[in-house]
Amino acid sequence: MQTLGEAARAVLLTPDPHDKRRAARHLARSWRRGDIAHCCDVPMPDRPAWPVKPELLAPNQMPRRRKGGSERARIAMLHALAHIEFVAIDLAVDLVGRFGGEFPRRFVDDWIGVAADEAMHFALLDRRLRQLGSCYGALPAHAGLWESAALTADDALARLAIVPMVLEARGLDVTPATVERFRHAGDEPSAKILSRIYKDEIRHVSAGTIWFGWMCDERGFNIVETWQKLVKSRFRGALKPPFNDSRAVMPV
Repeated sequence: MQTLGEAARAVLLTPDPHDKRRAARHLARSWRRGDIAHCCDVPMPDRPAWPVKPELLAPNQMPRRRKGGSERARIAMLHALAHIEFVAIDLAVDLVGRFGGEFPRRFVDDWIGVAADEAMHFALLDRRLRQLGSCYGALPAHAGLWESAALTADDALARLAIVPMVLEARGLDVTPATVERFRHAGDEPSAKILSRIYKDEIRHVSAGTIWFGWMCDERGFNIVETWQKLVKSRFRGALKPPFNDSRAVMPV
């Protein structure tokens, strides 16, 4: 029987974005069927395999995103979001492959489900890009999205604090306004996709918060103080407004 570590590593080392999303969904189906052993017995790669395109640029080299609701601006936004979802597949798979052995089976259930969600989100966004005459890889993308995973590769608690509880939570802050911009531009198909993703991301952030609390309890740590400490020590960047207070899970 294939182990969880072996299965996760195989997804991470799949470079083609469409093969990777299919591999992530296959991983989820195989885990649900009981075809994968709950054993994290192989090391995860320092960085996943990614395609040649999109070209990855440092944040200060990224083209300035156009404001407004023009089709060109909407394509650029959808492409940026598709890249986030593509990397999010690897973030979720790496989490279970690297740390799944430290948690109960329910943890793996949750995060393999997240990986399958991210794969579906990527597919929806790439399909919409194609409907608009573009595709994933047609524009440059942000090179720094894996940085937080690299900085938290040694500690599951730090990974949970930063990836779901900061990076994914950031999506809950900014997505409602983005949806409204697409609607204002008359792009209801894209707005519906982003609304669907937003609802799923609420569950993802909730899962991160729940398992962060579980691990803090296991270690005898204060949840809020530990989260604040980890964000200050492990997160490179500033927590900037707008903040969607209705979805707040931890005070800064």
